[in-house]
Amino acid sequence: MLTPIITLLTDFGLEDSYVASMKGAILTVCPEARLIDISHLVAPQDVRAGAFLLATVYHDFPSGTIHLVVIDPGVGSARRGLVIELDRHLFVGPDNGLFSLVLRDTSAWEAFSLENPAFWRPTVSKTFHGRDIFAPVAGHLALGLAPRALGPPCTPQMASWASAVETGEEIRGEIIHIDNFGNAVTNVSSEMIERFAPGSPIAVRTGGLSISRVFDTYGDQEPGVVMALVGSSRRLEIAINQGRAAEICGLHCGDPVSIVRT
Repeated sequence: MLTPIITLLTDFGLEDSYVASMKGAILTVCPEARLIDISHLVAPQDVRAGAFLLATVYHDFPSGTIHLVVIDPGVGSARRGLVIELDRHLFVGPDNGLFSLVLRDTSAWEAFSLENPAFWRPTVSKTFHGRDIFAPVAGHLALGLAPRALGPPCTPQMASWASAVETGEEIRGEIIHIDNFGNAVTNVSSEMIERFAPGSPIAVRTGGLSISRVFDTYGDQEPGVVMALVGSSRRLEIAINQGRAAEICGLHCGDPVSIVRT
């Protein structure tokens, strides 16, 4: 039997014991699990950024990987917990839009609401479901538990920011992530741009900027010049060669982005 892999993605930071507590809860259930940290430095409560990071990395892991994602502003509320099976991967976390980008372009998934307390810790804190519900569930899945044993089928929440919209005259999207280099990543996919303007010139507009073309790589512009390009996530981003576009241009998550034919 292959060693089960569980990835962890949270907004817990590195200064407190929260991440270690989650790992302890997993290993109590499945001591053989191999735990891989994606990131714990997502800005607090930034569901959009967590969804983006998950969508860009999960397919780099082997089939059978369990992805535990806890960015949970509604912890302790009526929001439900989820386990999702998609593309031979399992996803565990709160139902608050975190999985929107993973699920956006496919219907080949099954989701189940986490309602069976037999697979939780005996005592559940209202403020730490990551340790007391989601981590033990991930551990049981690593032992081979069938997702349907955790609760009834359900439909995950899809966030409005998961998809850009084509109106015929333009694509309307928004910035969903600012990366460590200050690049402003949007929810506009390269496939959407290709369908909208196959072989035609386009302009990208956001935050008072109007960028006249989409480049292939950062080095295609002079240092310090604002540019648009499709990054490794296959999404349009606003960047500055050797500069921090978000800070210099005053761009933020949620800012609208428009793509028009020129």
